[in-house]
Parts: sequence; C-alpha cells; structure tokens
Amino acid sequence: MVNVTIWNEFVHEKIHDEAKEVYPEGIHKVLADGLASEGYAIRTATLDQPDHGLSDEVLNTTDVLIWWGHMAHDRVNDQVVSKVVKRVLDGMGFIVLHSGHFSKPFKALMGTSCDLKWREAKEQEIIWCVNPNHPIAEGIESHILLEHEEMYGEFFDIPTPDELIFLSNFAGGEVFRSGCTFKRGEGKIFYFRPGHETYPTYYNPQVMKVISNSIRWAYPTPHTKPVYGYSEPVRPLGDILV
Repeated sequence: MVNVTIWNEFVHEKIHDEAKEVYPEGIHKVLADGLASEGYAIRTATLDQPDHGLSDEVLNTTDVLIWWGHMAHDRVNDQVVSKVVKRVLDGMGFIVLHSGHFSKPFKALMGTSCDLKWREAKEQEIIWCVNPNHPIAEGIESHILLEHEEMYGEFFDIPTPDELIFLSNFAGGEVFRSGCTFKRGEGKIFYFRPGHETYPTYYNPQVMKVISNSIRWAYPTPHTKPVYGYSEPVRPLGDILV
C-alpha cells in the first residue's frame, strides 16, 4: 500500500470567491477524490493544522508527499520545512504542483530561486508529452489541452531537470518546462505545472492520471541504504589485486 499525504495550504479557497466556487472543500479534497480509485492510502494536511498537519508521525509514515501552495509560502514553519527536506533526502517521494515551485521545501531542494514569468489571463495551455516512454507519461496522449490556465513562462530558474517529460505552450507564445523530475539524496521529485486555484484543472482526468503515475514513480524503491563514514578496507592493506 502506497501511503500518500496531500498537503494544501487551503487559503485561497477560504477567502477568494472564485477559488471557493471551483474548489469549495479545498484543492486537497479534489485531489484526494480524484485519486481515491487508485488504491492509495490517502490523507490530507493543511497549513492551519498543528505542525501544518505534518507531524513526525505523519511524515515518517508518508511514502509520497504532494504539495500545493501559493500565497502563504512564508507562513510555513522552517522546522517543518527542514523535516520535509530530510524525509525527501531519506527517500520520501515529493510531488510539487503549480505554485509549489515557490514553496520553501522545493526551493531548498533545488538550491535556486525557482522564479519564472507568469500571467493570469484565462489562456489556453497545451501540455505536450516530450518523453512518452517515461512511466509518468503512461496512458497520456501526445498532449493535454486545458482551455483556461495561468501562464508560466521561461526562464524557469531551476537546475537542469534529470528528465523533462512535459513542455507547455500558451496562447501568448510562451513555453514552459511543465513536467520535470529530479533526484535528491534517496528521494525522487516531480514538478508538475498546471493547477491554478480558479480553474478546474484538477477535475481533468488526464491531469489526475499524470499525478497518479507520478506517485507510483516517486514511491521509494526498496534497497540497502548506503553506509557512510569510516570504513575498514575490503581486503588487508598491502594486498595486491590480481
């Protein structure tokens, strides 16, 4: 069983009527509902809960953490951020959605500003699959068409991705690396761009298929943990390898 924790700051949906209309119970609820048939053990966590819903017990029993944030990045406690980063380095999968590119954990793991260009104008987005053999792209056609989305444009200040899976273009002519994978320590990270809070992006079956695929991809791979520090020689010093 894959243990998935969906974290959402859950601020827009409480104070902005447009967001509340699209996601009345929060983006986390729609994500959880959309993944309910996939066989995961799902729980949700939000900013206003103690420890932002990410206690040691929750984090230590999470295989894959999904993160959506936008307007309250600065309100996330640095101690919680450090714990999330450590868990990723220790092997927890990390799926970062939309404006989560500016979240404290993602920026800490990337080591860059993670800044970009943006414009909110209800523009069409075409998400092109540029790595169709990747497990995250399984079951996805050549592209996903979203009638309305917020524009993100290059340059996107992230390290060169390990793998580029999706590339978006927008009505204004911009392009954006919208599906990127990274490995940090023992953990696998997937950044997936679409998901502005006033558009029904997370009701799109293809978008949810990508997220579900990414959970399976990011699930920790069982293996023997590396051993660090002082090490005795494999064979007595002075032996000659023949």
